[in-house]
Amino acid sequence: MMQGSLGKSSNRTPIWALVAKCACRRDPLGTIRTFIFFALFYLYIWLVVEPRFLYAGGGVITNFPVFFKGWEFFRHFLSYPGGLVEYLSAFLSQFFYYSWTGALVVTLQAWLLCLCTGYFFKAINTPRLRWVRFVPPILLLAVYAQYAYHFVTIAALLVALICVSLYIKLSSKTESPTSPSLAKGPAGKLFDLALFLVLSVILYALVAGAYFFFAALSVIYELLFKRRWQMALLYLLLAGAVPYVQGVLFFGASIIDAYTDSLPLSWKILSWATRREMVEIVYALYLLLPLTAFGLGLLRIFGQKSPLLKKHNKGRASRDLKKRLPGKPPNLVAAILSTYTASPILRCLIESVALFAIAGAVAFFFHNDEQKTLSAIHHYACRRMWPQVLHTARRNPNSNFVVNAVNRALYHTGRLAYDMFSYPQHPDALLLTAEDRVLAYWHKFDTQIDLGLMNMAEKNLVECMEVYGEHPTILKRLALINMVKANYGSAKVYLAALSKTLFHTGWAKNYQARLQSDPNLSNDAYIQHLRSVCLKNDHGSLFYAKQNALSTLLQNNSKNRMAFEYLMAWFMLTKQLDKFTENIKRFDDLGYSEIPRLYEEAILIYVYGTKKPVYLGDRQPTPEARRQIEDFSQTFNRYRRNKPAAFSELADVYGDSYFFYHLYGFSGVKQ
Repeated sequence: MMQGSLGKSSNRTPIWALVAKCACRRDPLGTIRTFIFFALFYLYIWLVVEPRFLYAGGGVITNFPVFFKGWEFFRHFLSYPGGLVEYLSAFLSQFFYYSWTGALVVTLQAWLLCLCTGYFFKAINTPRLRWVRFVPPILLLAVYAQYAYHFVTIAALLVALICVSLYIKLSSKTESPTSPSLAKGPAGKLFDLALFLVLSVILYALVAGAYFFFAALSVIYELLFKRRWQMALLYLLLAGAVPYVQGVLFFGASIIDAYTDSLPLSWKILSWATRREMVEIVYALYLLLPLTAFGLGLLRIFGQKSPLLKKHNKGRASRDLKKRLPGKPPNLVAAILSTYTASPILRCLIESVALFAIAGAVAFFFHNDEQKTLSAIHHYACRRMWPQVLHTARRNPNSNFVVNAVNRALYHTGRLAYDMFSYPQHPDALLLTAEDRVLAYWHKFDTQIDLGLMNMAEKNLVECMEVYGEHPTILKRLALINMVKANYGSAKVYLAALSKTLFHTGWAKNYQARLQSDPNLSNDAYIQHLRSVCLKNDHGSLFYAKQNALSTLLQNNSKNRMAFEYLMAWFMLTKQLDKFTENIKRFDDLGYSEIPRLYEEAILIYVYGTKKPVYLGDRQPTPEARRQIEDFSQTFNRYRRNKPAAFSELADVYGDSYFFYHLYGFSGVKQ
């Protein structure tokens, strides 16, 4: 008999399918609306926000978690309250590496928030307010549209909300017209108390301070909806004691951490300006249900006792009776309201239009296109996707970080000496040496590696690790630098760490295998190139003196083409054309077959201005370059050398030239 029953149960429809089928049967239009909402939510996160840019961080997101496979990494999260949710959040956050998987994770998070919120309103018998279940996903949309990272805090809230739903589902019901008694008296209260205590202990270990969200809703539910003030008071006392006993005495956490970890008011969030971005929205997520439930509970208690409300209800009943009796036809407003109430299709249509309009407005007005551009450029530059860097920079070209990435992309595509002034330029952006901050270090190390300033890059990377953690981007660069410097022991440590990540294992294992077969990496062309340009004894003073650093790199290796082009760019940006022309002699060492366009313009400005010849060997400025400087001069003289008056005409024709930059001191104005 048991085997037969078990056999039948194994063929039954899964419970989640039954729930979905039941939901469709009760409210098929609402189910369709929910499906469309979350389908659009997913597409927006995937195609517009693009979570891969959150994964890259752009030097702005300082709390994006790292994740490594293995017991050693997992064991650390067992040592403090909230660690397990942090571990799960770190794992799920790694899927931001691909935009489509990151969008799936975010959409799942939003859907579960919606589902649990809807269940709560159903449980407290306020089905008309179930539309509030869409508020958390819309708030979540605003957070991600601003490229703020609060995944761990929101995940903790979600786990707490799931426990609230579990408590409401399992707790004994009080006797009421709409809820028949399942367990009354001391036995029911004792069961509820044990349930609350068990959930509290488990939940606090999972989410730390976010446990207070569960405790607050449980207290409100007991006090205002089940009308058991003694239980509510007992829960309140337990809510204050659990973090101290479990967090301080058992886990050994500090008082502050025991009560605030995983909450948006934690010092780990509020002490960083970048982590405070959109934290107000996270506050709203945490306060939405407790405040709404508290207000509904008070309204239900005092509304039932209010004589005014009783009189209002009697009047409404009388009006409803009159509507059913023949007589004067209803007015237009009443007819519309009656149709809206009586027609599920019309009601669903109006509510759906309102929902999508609100969500669309949030998606549009909260989207931070500037931050997306910065993060996208960083993402592409880290992966050496130069055409994408140059294309994206057109949308927001005014940041020094963007200009730095643009110059690097122009060099690697062979266009720095041709198209440099097609983009805004500033001397400080060339190597970012004026930005002595950790948030700026993130944008420096790749340029320093390419130039050969390995020690400076390593210094910046180590300081970045103190802030950003063992981010794969940092580990990969540190492994590369140590292989270039032949510090193979350190390199193997970083490679071993990378091999435990989810998406960088292939790169790490490839180099581990190369070190086994070719210990000196003599067959690795990229490593050998970096060794040839690497400055062995670079020090701090070089980092802050661009000209000195670049000149020293050229003295170390006269064929360091990037150092040469950056040095020439520095001379042009600072208008040191005498030093610029002195270095033209390096053309032979570097194999230039022609004079690049911007170099021609700088040479002609120097020659026309000083009347001194410049030795160019077999190379000479083209007739076109000579014609352009003469035309530029004639146009400027026609406006009587009035720079504001001549600006528009010169910018239209020569806005991407060194002629224009040398005269006006800025560039990138030609459309």
